[in-house]
Amino acid sequence: MDNITETFCLIDDFCLKFEPEFEKQMLADKPNKRRRKCALSLSELMTIAVLFHQLRFRQFKAFYLLHVSRYLHNEFPKLPSYQRFIELLPRCAVPFTVLFEMLKGNCDGISIIDATSLAVCDNKRINRHRVFKGKAARGKTSMGWFYGFKLHLIINSQGELLSIKVTPGNTDDRKPVPDMCEGLVGQIFGDRGYISKNLIQKLAEQGLDLITTIRKNMKPVSRTDFEKFVLRRRSLVETVIDQLKNLCQIEHTRHRSVTNFDVNLMAGIVAYCLSDNKPMLNLERGFGTMVAA
Repeated sequence: MDNITETFCLIDDFCLKFEPEFEKQMLADKPNKRRRKCALSLSELMTIAVLFHQLRFRQFKAFYLLHVSRYLHNEFPKLPSYQRFIELLPRCAVPFTVLFEMLKGNCDGISIIDATSLAVCDNKRINRHRVFKGKAARGKTSMGWFYGFKLHLIINSQGELLSIKVTPGNTDDRKPVPDMCEGLVGQIFGDRGYISKNLIQKLAEQGLDLITTIRKNMKPVSRTDFEKFVLRRRSLVETVIDQLKNLCQIEHTRHRSVTNFDVNLMAGIVAYCLSDNKPMLNLERGFGTMVAA
């Protein structure tokens, strides 16, 4: 869904239901506390945030000043200054989280799990970094050390996101898996980083069968032809991660607040959910050819 009108209509329909319910849950303001009214509606704020990721811009400031302010003034006639817009962005954090729950895919019995780094600063500036102090942590991936967070994600065979979780960079990939897998059924495929007898047992109690590749020093494990086929196509989740990081721009090192990090991440994830061109497994063609052979 790349059309701006379609995106706005979907988000506006969501906000019409979300805002009244959200207001009921909020604590009442003090009588003398000023609550400044926003010229832009919540749906307009969220649409612009999602549009940034859909149009593949690298920097939000350039996107807002050079594209939105110049070419989308008719669509958004009450545009505030760039600084004011940045001040308003934190209002989108909770709505984006709820919207993702509505847009995420359905479990089809074949799930793939993986984790990726979300660096928040260059390694040379770790000791001087203050924005995420006490929240981010040093971690290591196959690409080397980083400072920031880990994004854990589970997808189905259609490339749709089923569950996501953000943890500090030094978190073991296996730790958040049981919570993320609640409500899932069938089989879940992962790499060697998820090998754990304890994890296999926990997921089995939830009705989920964990299938992983094996290490060189492990005994061979009997797998069905179908399980071998999906394990060979497990890189599908890496393609999804590549689109999230390089097309939807969920990772950069210029954040100035934790809340805006959350908004940027969730807006990028929502933009991916709205995309019509997701990578997917061709189970019928691939497994059918294998069975015929």
